[in-house]
Order: sequence, then C-alpha cells, then structure tokens
Amino acid sequence: MSDPIPPVPSAYDFHPVEVFLAEERPRRRYWLHAVLLLATVFTTLVVGARLEFNFLHNLPAFSLEENTLPMFPLGWVMAQPSRLLLGVPFAATLMLILLAHEMGHFVYCMRYGVNATLPFFIPAPTLIGTLGAFIRIKSPIRSREALFDIGIAGPIAGFVVAFITLIAALSLSKAMPMTASQSDLVLAYPLVFEWAHWLLIRLGVSGAGSLPLQAVYLHPTAVAAWVGMFATALNLLPGGQLDGGHIVYALSPRAHRYVSRTTVVTLLTMGVIAVLKDMHYLSERWKSWEGWLVWALLLTISGLRHPQVPPWPGIGRSRKWLALLAFLMLVLTFVPEPFRGAALR
Repeated sequence: MSDPIPPVPSAYDFHPVEVFLAEERPRRRYWLHAVLLLATVFTTLVVGARLEFNFLHNLPAFSLEENTLPMFPLGWVMAQPSRLLLGVPFAATLMLILLAHEMGHFVYCMRYGVNATLPFFIPAPTLIGTLGAFIRIKSPIRSREALFDIGIAGPIAGFVVAFITLIAALSLSKAMPMTASQSDLVLAYPLVFEWAHWLLIRLGVSGAGSLPLQAVYLHPTAVAAWVGMFATALNLLPGGQLDGGHIVYALSPRAHRYVSRTTVVTLLTMGVIAVLKDMHYLSERWKSWEGWLVWALLLTISGLRHPQVPPWPGIGRSRKWLALLAFLMLVLTFVPEPFRGAALR
C-alpha cells in the first residue's frame, strides 16, 4: 500500500498560469530498505520452514499442540540453520507478491514525477512472518488521473502475480491427509480460489485439480498466494487513504467521504456480528471476523478525508473501466470471515 499523501498546498487553486518549482529529491536511505528487506526475508523464511515441514510430514499447517512446531519456530530454525532452506518456496512467493504490489505504486509515481520512497518491508514474528510493505509518497499528486493510476497499479500488479502463483501452487498441493485436518487456523477461500480450482479442473490437472477445494492441503506457496489475495482485498477497501480510497477519490472527490464512512460502518457491523457470534448470540451461519473492528478503527484514525488534488481534469472512460476491474478484484479476493480458529486467540 502507499503511505498517506501529504496535502497539496493552497497554491493549487486554479489560476490562468501555474508554476511548479522543482523539488530537491532527498537522498534515499538504501541501507534502511536493505536491512528491512533482509530482516523480512529471514522472518518469512522461518514461517515458511514450518509450513513446508508440516506439509512434507502431513501435519496440520497451523497447530498449537504441544507436539507441533510453534507458529514462529525461531529456536527450531536456529538449532539447525539449514532448515531455513525449507522456507524458500513460501518466502520467495510472498516477497515477490508484496514487491510486485509496491513496485506497481512506485513505477507509476516515477512516471508522474511524484517523489516516493522505495518499499519498506516490515518484518514481524506473525503467522506469515511480516506485516506487509509500504511506500511513502513525499510530494503532491497533481491530477486525478495520476492519483488513480498510482492507486490502482499496486493492486493490479500484486493480484496478477498472486493469481499466476496460485495456479502453479494449487497444482503442487495434495489431498488433505487425516493427520492434517485438525488445524487450529482454518483459511476461508475467496472466489478467486474457486476460479483457479475450476481452471485446473478444466485443464485436467491431476492431484488438487481433481479434488474438492476443501479437501486440498495447500502447498506453502498456495498459502503465500492466499496471503497476497487477502492483502489485495484489504488494500482495495474503498475508504480513507487505502488504495481503494484513492481510486474512489479519483473517480469522484465528492463521494469519497460518504463512501469512506459507509465502509467504516460496514466493517464495524461485520465486527460486531463476529463478536456476537463468538458470544453465541448469533448462529455460526453468520460469517464474519472480529478483525474488521480493527480495520474500522484504523480507517477512522487515519482519517476519512483525502489530500487535495486538482478537481479538473477528471478521468477518462478507460480508467472508469479499470475501476470496475478494481471492484471485481475486491469481490474475488474479499472474504467476510477470512480465517478462524484457536490460533487467533
């Protein structure tokens, strides 16, 4: 995702002639980007090593049992560093998807002369070994078309890489063994997984392609593709200064605040439904996730307003078709209850 864009100075009010002074671009802190990148590669390798080990030994992918590896098995890896090699497929796939997303933003920033940083990766001992990545935009965006292109380039790039990876990864997956069926974290499949699975069936791919999707044990690279799709859905939420918020603002500046507020209310409602379900006030048939409360809070804290971008000219018809593509990607990747289980508690 891209960092909040600083407001455009009031000098951007329309006048017959506008003069833009060239900004001196600050030196890039390549060492910081490199350190964060290497650290994130390491943390994702640790998580990937556990996923690969469990996959090879038909163990639950995510388990909290005493006789299984912890969610972030740092001690297990450090006891035998060669085990990090097990994590290469997962780590390489996930890092490639995240890099594609952020470089989509970065390339279009460069195309429009917008000052932006290289991607900052965030290492963390989480279920996937990272908290994602972001770039910081440090200069004004001078048109709605530029805002639209910068906002949508990341999700499209990340989605394309994740989808190609998903097709290959599902073919590497296998039938769910009985010993791996009781995982403490269950991933729910978005529509794009159903599409990819259907495509494999049509292509006559053996293995996972001949099994119901719920009976498939995902290869670690498929888990990375799932993470990439989930990240795409989060970034495309139409609110605030998320990528989806940028797209909405570029389409209609006046509608942005209304759409953002509607998004926050929707996420709050879904979060409350999940809480009530956990308290057994609602049936398990209600599919929702408590984490939407956090995302509603983040959207509110980050602000529903948007930096000023010159209202004229607007965006052309071709970009409006791309906006429909962004909406389709959101539908394909969004899951009301993305995951559930003891691993989240």
